[in-house]
Amino acid sequence: MPLDNPPAGGRPRLRIAVDIGGTFTDLAAFDEAAGELSFGKALTTHGKLVDGIQDTVDIAGASFADAHLFLHGSTIAINTLLERTGARTILLVTEGFRDIYEIGRVNRPDAYNLFFKKHVPLVDRASRFEVHERLLASGAVHKPLDEENLRSVLRSLEPGKVEAVAILLLHSYRNPAHEVRVKQIVGEELPGAFVTASHELSQEYREFERVSTVAANAYVGPRVATYLGELTDHLAAHDFGGAFFVVQSTGGLFPVEHARRDCVRMLESGPAAGVIGTQAICEGLGLKDAIAFDMGGTTAKAGVIHGGKPLTTGSALLGGYDQALPIQIPMTDIFEVGTGGGSIARLEQGNALRVGPQSAGSSPGPVCYGRGGTEPTVTDANLLLGRLDPEHFLGGTMALDLAGAERAMRERIAGPLGMDVLAAADGILRIAVTTMSYAVKAVTTERGLDVGGFVMAVYGGAGPLHASAIAREIGIRRVMIPYAPGYFSAYGMLFSDLRYDYVRSCFRRLATADFAEIEALYAGMEDEGRAAIEGSAVRPERIEIERAADMRYVGQEHAVTVELPRELFERGDREAIKRHFDAQHEVRYGTSAPGEPAELVSLRATVSGVMRKPPRHSVPAGGPEPEAGALVRRKRAYFGGLMDTPVYARDRLKAGNRIAGPALIEEHASTTVLQPGDALEVDAAGNLLIAIGSAA
Repeated sequence: MPLDNPPAGGRPRLRIAVDIGGTFTDLAAFDEAAGELSFGKALTTHGKLVDGIQDTVDIAGASFADAHLFLHGSTIAINTLLERTGARTILLVTEGFRDIYEIGRVNRPDAYNLFFKKHVPLVDRASRFEVHERLLASGAVHKPLDEENLRSVLRSLEPGKVEAVAILLLHSYRNPAHEVRVKQIVGEELPGAFVTASHELSQEYREFERVSTVAANAYVGPRVATYLGELTDHLAAHDFGGAFFVVQSTGGLFPVEHARRDCVRMLESGPAAGVIGTQAICEGLGLKDAIAFDMGGTTAKAGVIHGGKPLTTGSALLGGYDQALPIQIPMTDIFEVGTGGGSIARLEQGNALRVGPQSAGSSPGPVCYGRGGTEPTVTDANLLLGRLDPEHFLGGTMALDLAGAERAMRERIAGPLGMDVLAAADGILRIAVTTMSYAVKAVTTERGLDVGGFVMAVYGGAGPLHASAIAREIGIRRVMIPYAPGYFSAYGMLFSDLRYDYVRSCFRRLATADFAEIEALYAGMEDEGRAAIEGSAVRPERIEIERAADMRYVGQEHAVTVELPRELFERGDREAIKRHFDAQHEVRYGTSAPGEPAELVSLRATVSGVMRKPPRHSVPAGGPEPEAGALVRRKRAYFGGLMDTPVYARDRLKAGNRIAGPALIEEHASTTVLQPGDALEVDAAGNLLIAIGSAA
């Protein structure tokens, strides 16, 4: 089946993917007619993000007029949450439950910390209003909706002061009728406001998680919807006549009109696309278990491929466990730390050296960018240690200020500490590496997975610079640097599929569950997903459906998500379902109880429209020794001391080439560092496979 209707006029079938990061905006474009890939990278223009996108298109020599598909991931939603720069929002909640958003789960993970601070709601108490209505847990109406009282509340609000409205009514996951009517009334009384109801985002129980999710969607909604509207207008003004899809936090695609409504689903869109790209490469290499590690200019993120599939979660905590705001939507299980190439190094009380989470971003950027930055960053440290070259950054298109970086390092860090500049720069990298290793541990060791059995795929503009050091820090022996690591999240979007995830809470003892009832719930979700895909602007090659269930032992509070083959439900095999649950519980917690009864909590269905993928990248075969032209120069680089270090051009390496560390492998948007003791081999797909040596 063709991917979609061919563009009019026989124009090239260009598929453009753009990922906006905190420092750089990246583009990957695939010409389906010629089978060619092109890339573009430009500094993110935070004042007007569409300008940075257009810069990448121009750099890549692409054109929106030649594209039939535009794929997009952005940090705008999560940054709006973390920076608290969202809309003026009110919350409408069932009478008597005005404070559930603030009460939360009463978590106090650090019981003896006198300075502990709990989560801070996005909507303050004065902006929360009670709605006179009540449903029972069964969905039956206990108290009818008082529409006149609701209208009176809305009319009492100061005109023009409300930008967004979040609606959370008790048990609306069972019966959304009251929320639907409240949303209609809000639309009549507050025209122009962004309005979102909890049942549109989550149909699971747990009122605190649901209110936190809908509040977050309302809070980021106006900003995200406005941005996506501006981008849509920009595409139209540049003669784009194709389909515009946004990457969800699951790594799947959904139409831009859905993204403008359910903005919270794109919180982790860029990082999730990188995990999808890692999965695609692992499939080609026959790898089942891999860590996807992405380090850009602002943050570092890690996700996991386990058993050939990305690990996902039904919810996430934004802001850390102690002060977190939960978001109850399916998403790729990603852990993020505030360490990137632009992370600022500074001395704090007692001359303690700290790196991040503050970032220089793209403006002013690291000192070496020469754009007004004054505080040394991780990128400045890499430049001073010889791991970046001032004349060859971004393929020589952006010169770096070595003298400025050295001056800032001496004045801000090395001088006050009485250290040599190189030793100070090395110390900054060591701290950054330790911090980034926490992200990897969070998605492996803390999930019950043995990190030593995984290959770590490292990408992002700054990732390959630190791959070897991070691997040594946590005991990983194999590292892979994929093709085009500096553009990898955008590249990964080209491998994303249309995807819709559905969840229905369904409390049933496994031993007595009615499989006909369960099948009806699954069928309803799957039919909804098929209809959504069939109504989209593109035609996938095929539709795939996956089923899972949240399960727990009777008496437990929290559940684990278990992937379940469809045939288990078709034949009503309770014992097999229980075995799958016991095995997953063993992996997650290191223990299981096969003799204890289990229960279903929620049913999950994922409906995917599988898109045609770009062909695998390949490189010509060569011998163990790189050709003479691959070695472009030699330089002094710091590895515990200054060492003579060869520098290779990645685009001149061939399959089978082997390189021993220390060495640097340069490409347009990234540099891979081989430490002494490391051994690299190039595979047929052009990936750099690194065997990590013992610590230097």
